[in-house]
Amino acid sequence: MTNLFIMLPTLDEEGALEDIYSRIPIEELKQRGYTVRVVVVDGGSKDKTLEIAVELGCEVIQQWGEGKGAGMRQGFKEFLESGDDALVMLDCDGTYHPEEITRMVESIPKGGIAIGDRLHGDLKPDAMTSTNWIGNQLLTWLAVALHGKAINDLCSGFWAFSRDSLKRLHLNSMRFEIEAEMYTSCAHLDIPIRHVPITYSKRVGEAKLGSIKDGTSIARKLIIRRIFPTPHEEQ
Repeated sequence: MTNLFIMLPTLDEEGALEDIYSRIPIEELKQRGYTVRVVVVDGGSKDKTLEIAVELGCEVIQQWGEGKGAGMRQGFKEFLESGDDALVMLDCDGTYHPEEITRMVESIPKGGIAIGDRLHGDLKPDAMTSTNWIGNQLLTWLAVALHGKAINDLCSGFWAFSRDSLKRLHLNSMRFEIEAEMYTSCAHLDIPIRHVPITYSKRVGEAKLGSIKDGTSIARKLIIRRIFPTPHEEQ
């Protein structure tokens, strides 16, 4: 059996969480030889997200710092302290399709990472604003120009990791630049990446990613990690 850790980062996602959970292909995964843990990593929700997570039977981690990056790193730490073999994470806002978890996990290269590729997949109408599309293209181009490792969709929120790959990553991001830092660490350590075309839909509820401010933070992280490939001090 392969132990699979499914991580759902949340912040006020009461409108999407129950639907996302119900669409996780747990029975299909079990038939393919996986045991499944569903872990909600919550960034301080003020709505009913935590109540819903508990009712659904999810494990819950209430993160110690503000920001998506802080929560994801705490989830990674929990995974590495467990005996689980692989981790898949997807944003819990209704944009990603949990039905594709099986394909993502089975696409993980040996010792590597699979990244959901929205830009070469099924991008639904109104799922991504033109500003976000252009910004993602520019950031993806900048990432490859600085770090030299191919990536199709830098800002994707759907990743699947082998245990070996997560053990090697060096991360200290607190916010939305976490995906960019994961990519730079893969580039520096030559961790294999496989791009998996995925479906991307319009999100449920209010967007939390700010185009200019967060895009600037992502670009800054790409530049900093080009100069200093490893964080001076992991938090």
